[in-house]
Amino acid sequence: MTTTLESPTAASLLAWYDRHHRDLPWRVSPPMAARGVKPDPYRVWLSEVMLQQTTVPAVKSYFAKFLARWPTVDDLAAAANEDVMAAWAGLGYYARARNLKKCAEAVAADHGGRFPDTEEGLRALPGIGDYTSAAVAAIAFNRQAAVMDGNVERVISRLYAISAPLPGAKPLMKQKVALLTPADRPGDFAQAMMDLGATICTPKRPVCSLCPFNGACQALATHDPEQFPVKAAKKEKPMRQGAAFVAVNDEGEIFLRRRIESGLLGGMTEVPTTGWTARIDGETGIEAAPFPADWQPAGMVTHVFTHFELRLSIWRAKSVSQNENHDGWWAPVTNLEDQALPTVMKKAIAQAIPNAFAKMRLG
Repeated sequence: MTTTLESPTAASLLAWYDRHHRDLPWRVSPPMAARGVKPDPYRVWLSEVMLQQTTVPAVKSYFAKFLARWPTVDDLAAAANEDVMAAWAGLGYYARARNLKKCAEAVAADHGGRFPDTEEGLRALPGIGDYTSAAVAAIAFNRQAAVMDGNVERVISRLYAISAPLPGAKPLMKQKVALLTPADRPGDFAQAMMDLGATICTPKRPVCSLCPFNGACQALATHDPEQFPVKAAKKEKPMRQGAAFVAVNDEGEIFLRRRIESGLLGGMTEVPTTGWTARIDGETGIEAAPFPADWQPAGMVTHVFTHFELRLSIWRAKSVSQNENHDGWWAPVTNLEDQALPTVMKKAIAQAIPNAFAKMRLG
């Protein structure tokens, strides 16, 4: 006997969202909207940039820190680059921080501190692509934009049992999202789809009995919704090698320098390291040291980037002359939290100086 499925509707999802929405610090919830609270485009944009490739729990503390320090886009535009990078340190994908600053500057200088209210206008800003422009347009300005993140991809692929593998299936998925997105409450609809994917239509063990789309879900009708979305086979990540050099002087300070603005970890702070990239290995031996010192091996650390894995040989030198600056600076080991150190550099330092980040958990 063939089961006839319902047609999915935005109304059923919005009714679910009104009852089961997540309370998030950047969100105007349905009860808040009923009281007349309007979304703040700055908060929406800031949260969406932070949430790219990053989980909600990880973002919450950074979002609060940024808002406390730079409560408006004009404040962020006026901030020093190094302060923004330091505040972002640990959140990963550091090009986002550079683009965040550039975007804030553009909004402040070219738009009087007000974000454009259309997808096209938003997409013209530095660092804003199709996803962020759609999300900000829908959530902040109630534009009928098709918003599709990883959670939405999972929901829509199951709802329509889309068998084409990602990423090739994304245009079809976005077309389906666009057809479902209502003219009324498009921002709530976008957030409802995200919440549904995060809490009900999860990658493993989806709670289909509680889903507002369960009467319309083609994947559920196959009795195996977890097979969707279909993903292309992952390529094995290459392993790259390099070295990092941790130098400490008699004042208990560590030698640091700034990476070039472009490329991986651009503009972030580092201990001297060799020229590894996603495509090439760097030198690993003492001959690559940035200056003469009593360098001693201090073990090895591994860090996983999006497209490759990195294995760093760590070298440590103590009682280094403070005259050895080489376009860098000396910073107290006890105050490294104020430096714009990405996680891989924190790992390298912690390998050489085990108590350097005693209060911090390194990924």
